[in-house]
Amino acid sequence: MKILVVCGNGLGSSFIVEMNVKKALGELGIDAEVSHTDLATSKTEAADYYIGSQDIISNLDDGNRHIIPLVNLLNQQELKEALQKHIVTEG
Repeated sequence: MKILVVCGNGLGSSFIVEMNVKKALGELGIDAEVSHTDLATSKTEAADYYIGSQDIISNLDDGNRHIIPLVNLLNQQELKEALQKHIVTEG
């Protein structure tokens, strides 16, 4: 499974979220490849799940992608709950 963390520029915030995603996945016992990128690049990069802030990630919602929108990118509890819901429960 591949998870792509998306932000406007693909730099600082997405890298921090990538690290938090890896930590949360470990706690949930989920094995996945996780990377980060900017919005423009993410439109051409294949992934099983795309994670980002609601305003950014909504640009990827074409009905064919599994997107995981977050209200607060740095809220680790929200992130873990979103991963649980979208990957474990709905998976």
